[in-house]
Amino acid sequence: MIRTVLTAGLTLALGAFALAWLDLQQATRRITPELYAAVIAIVFAAGGLWLGWKIATRRHGPDFVRNDAAVRSLGLTGQEMKVLDALASGRANKEIARSMGLSPNTVKTHLANLFSKLEVATRTAAVTRARDLGLIP
Repeated sequence: MIRTVLTAGLTLALGAFALAWLDLQQATRRITPELYAAVIAIVFAAGGLWLGWKIATRRHGPDFVRNDAAVRSLGLTGQEMKVLDALASGRANKEIARSMGLSPNTVKTHLANLFSKLEVATRTAAVTRARDLGLIP
């Protein structure tokens, strides 16, 4: 944890220094405004890609183990777990139905069963509760 904080702090400090240096170079007209904007855009794009990659790999890390005891105690079926996984990925009912070869009404039925078993009322609450119980990564 300390390593992460120090790395982030050092990265932000170097980024602030680089931005200040670039601003000084642009203010003294050593570089053109177009080059200044291009460097800023490239730095932010690279930073966004790096951050997205770090978040994505952390969220879907190989160390996730599904809580099978919770699945059994809640009485979740295999189809309901598939629907829950698709729900967590942000898919709409029609997309879930199409990918699983089901009708949209069947997906709605599975969602109603999931909401009942997880004791929630919304899709977001269902995903949050499932993550808390270790049902999905």
